Amino acid sequence: MSRVTNQVARHKKRKKVREAAKGYTGSRSKLYRSAKNSVERGWRYAYRDRRNRKRDFRRLWITRINAAARQHDLSYSAFINGLRTAGIELNRKSLADLAVRDPNAFGDLVAVAKDALAS
Repeated sequence: MSRVTNQVARHKKRKKVREAAKGYTGSRSKLYRSAKNSVERGWRYAYRDRRNRKRDFRRLWITRINAAARQHDLSYSAFINGLRTAGIELNRKSLADLAVRDPNAFGDLVAVAKDALAS
């Protein structure tokens, strides 16, 4: 019986890793072992950071809303509580967008939140 090797599959696998390592410097893009380590580490960071991106954006939106609310003498938590009491259901992404792009509309929302807190 003749000996069977796995050359085609092995070369294909290694080629795929080297393609993914394009743009890396030195042996990280040329040598399979170094390239494999670098590519796998990059994939781990990408997987982790796809989740972290959601946290980071929420923090950014809260910071923007807080800064805009404080310009109207209201804290972030009081503003959100006032909106909830008034029955306004806007997510933080759209509130932050309003705070940046349309300060007048955001000011109207702050007024509504203050009225809801006062009553």
